[in-house]
Amino acid sequence: MEFSAPRRRRPKEAIVPMINVVFLLLIFFLMSAQIPPPAPFDVTLPNATGAEVAAPADTLHIDAGGQLAFNAARGNAVYDALAARATTDTPLQIRADAALDAQVLARLLPELATRGVTMIELLTRAR
Repeated sequence: MEFSAPRRRRPKEAIVPMINVVFLLLIFFLMSAQIPPPAPFDVTLPNATGAEVAAPADTLHIDAGGQLAFNAARGNAVYDALAARATTDTPLQIRADAALDAQVLARLLPELATRGVTMIELLTRAR
């Protein structure tokens, strides 16, 4: 009977630390991501030249029929929500539908001025 040397097993790779790192990265990216809230209604932006900018959370939405939405406020409650807006040194971004009549927007501007909104930015879609 002949004895042979025991077979050497290949050392197993430690996969548990790699899984831990992957889960830590996943948790980090989930916690640090800023997911914008959905728009209250669909708005087709007017075309313009330049870069397209994503709407921030404090955006005044106006649909084609003139319906207003600002954060959780809808309709005439938007004006009170705009008056209570914390930062007045930053421009209010308006996301108005391309089919909105310009006169409706023009009538809205003095109303915004009485609520303390002195600067606005009209968001458009890049061509």
